[in-house]
Amino acid sequence: MTRHPMLRLLRAEWTKFRSVPGWVRGSAVAALMILLFPLTGLGGGAPEQASPVPIGPDGAPVSAGFYFVHRPLSGDGRITVAVTSLTSLRAGDSGTAAPWAKAGLIITAGPEPGSRYAAVMVTGEHGVRMQHDYLYDRAGLPGAVSATAVRWLRLTRSGDTITGEASTDGTHWSQVATVRLPGLAATVQAGLFVACPQQVQGVGTAGDMATAAFSVPQLAGDWPATTWTGDQIGAHTATFAGYPRGGSGGFAPTGDGFTVTGSGDLAPATRSDLPVGVAAGDLLFGTFPALIVIVVVATLMITTEYRYGLIRSTLSASTRRGRVLVAKAVVLAGVTFTTSLAATLLAIPLWLRLVRSLGIYLFPTTSGALLRAQIGTAALLAVTAVFALAVGTILRRSATAVTTVVAATVLPYLLALTPFLPPPMAQWLTRVTPAAALAVQQTLTRYPQVDSVYTPANGYYPLPPWAGLAVLCGYTALALALAVVLLRRRDA
Repeated sequence: MTRHPMLRLLRAEWTKFRSVPGWVRGSAVAALMILLFPLTGLGGGAPEQASPVPIGPDGAPVSAGFYFVHRPLSGDGRITVAVTSLTSLRAGDSGTAAPWAKAGLIITAGPEPGSRYAAVMVTGEHGVRMQHDYLYDRAGLPGAVSATAVRWLRLTRSGDTITGEASTDGTHWSQVATVRLPGLAATVQAGLFVACPQQVQGVGTAGDMATAAFSVPQLAGDWPATTWTGDQIGAHTATFAGYPRGGSGGFAPTGDGFTVTGSGDLAPATRSDLPVGVAAGDLLFGTFPALIVIVVVATLMITTEYRYGLIRSTLSASTRRGRVLVAKAVVLAGVTFTTSLAATLLAIPLWLRLVRSLGIYLFPTTSGALLRAQIGTAALLAVTAVFALAVGTILRRSATAVTTVVAATVLPYLLALTPFLPPPMAQWLTRVTPAAALAVQQTLTRYPQVDSVYTPANGYYPLPPWAGLAVLCGYTALALALAVVLLRRRDA
């Protein structure tokens, strides 16, 4: 039976590939690099010196630091207050506050950082918000608070259901959200709070604190006859950066209410909050050196034939030159994907287990995200191999082709990891260059209600995982199409 011409080409290219020891060894070395390099990408200090990481109700690390002026609420009840001003230290004398500085009312299941809570609040630049359990955020009335734009807030408990409302005059109310806190005890702590996260400055952050002025709280329901107590929550946790030098939290009664100063945040934790933590994507650090090896192997697969004149016999095997290049690409991509996938499937569980045994904090990741990172990394290397093959076909010279592909794929990645590169430039490099494909390894979440240093150096990419890989596929498709055209027009 006569074989299909394409099948004959595939068999010939596979035979050629496995008959060249250097190419086979290169593929094996790339897989070993994925397995052996993760340790160089791990950060962190001695676990015994680390502060505890607060864990929220959903099992994720959280920032749980704020100044709390509270008293017990036994059963159902309501608290109403007016916020007349909110300012932060780094805003200076402008009378404004940091974008996510927060001041408002909160009901919490307990004083332990990471406890369930629901809060209605004013913010520096994001209007009134209703947030609960660190991850969940709902927008309310827009606009910043000031002496001429007072915001009234109301929080009502009915069993384990909490309702947050806001008003501009204390008379006409609009509901922001109603949330449920399962398992809420009969007696909870409720009252006023102020928090102010660190401000992002370039590639780093700077400590900040906020001060808010409240009216006298109006209480209704089962409130025991006690006095107001002030506490800094989460002061000794890993995600609390502390107060700026010379600053401290506290509260003071005024003639018509309270003035409260606080720092910290009630929000999901990001890499900036836990720089010593490890993300699962860090454990694929070996992709970088493996990428260089794969580029060299892929380029040599075509340029070697040009160098020694073997391309003539290769092209004589088929009257359609495009098929020859496609057959090379299929074999190269298949080998690279298979070996890389085997390496990632071994590397991730191995290094996850080692990181846990060392006591280093590990950001939680779903099994789906891990599988996507493993398969995506193998696909990234396979597509890069085809890209290098196409560039090698276009340029015909090994050194020039390798340099070109490395400059297009590896160099932007290295520049994006440079600590002093401005974040907008790092995000641009990993959005429009082939390095965008590294987004398939992202296992950290970017939260819209948290300002942080969201850069590739911290494990955050500007594009969704598969969209990033699509950018590389686009470059590869264009290069491969140009290579086929030139291969047909040029003399062998």
